[in-house]
Amino acid sequence: MKPCLIFDLDGTLVDSLPGIAASLNRSLSAHGLSVHSDDMVRSFVGDGLQMLVQRAAPSGAEVTLIDSLVAFFKNDYELTWADGTMPYPGIPEMLEELQNEGFSMAVLSNKTHDFTVAMVGSVFPHIRFAQVLGQRDGIQHKPDPAGAFQIATALDAAPENCILIGDSTIDIETAANAHMQAIAVTWGYHERKRLEQSGATEFIAQPSELMACLVSRRGSARPPGC
Repeated sequence: MKPCLIFDLDGTLVDSLPGIAASLNRSLSAHGLSVHSDDMVRSFVGDGLQMLVQRAAPSGAEVTLIDSLVAFFKNDYELTWADGTMPYPGIPEMLEELQNEGFSMAVLSNKTHDFTVAMVGSVFPHIRFAQVLGQRDGIQHKPDPAGAFQIATALDAAPENCILIGDSTIDIETAANAHMQAIAVTWGYHERKRLEQSGATEFIAQPSELMACLVSRRGSARPPGC
């Protein structure tokens, strides 16, 4: 039986850092606050919008300021995200190959649900994802396993037959919490050392390696690193 593949979005399927950083810095500037480099914003992402803004804001910022920054970001990002979001090279081809081979695929992101759905539909219009889930009110975000379990249930897949594919320590921790397998990608926002420290043991360095990694799991030998 083919495994169910659950992909992270930002840093795994798409490079959305330029768009996130631009909207975040416009939010900060509008409130008279200092802006951050893209590299610094990279270190803020992964735990949802609220944490992104809290990390970017001055230490000890009041709740009212955080709420205002979040609201500004949402309005700005809704209008501009497409200008700073693109699939990583080789990702569309990888997804098409997996789709043609009959793999069930889903997306699980800590990005706000509406943005997640809109981005996946716009960037990958020809890919049939069985489920696309982002952060929703009342549902704990990754590394809580709730979203991963919801996808597994919807796809009628046992957790142990699901593979979570992502670029961050959050993704590796989510897989462990959901008793799912994990494959870490090294082209995203977290360095390999951090991924290894979070428990990752299987890695791919480019999208074209994923199919070989999946096929090798059905045999006795695996490609190096997978």
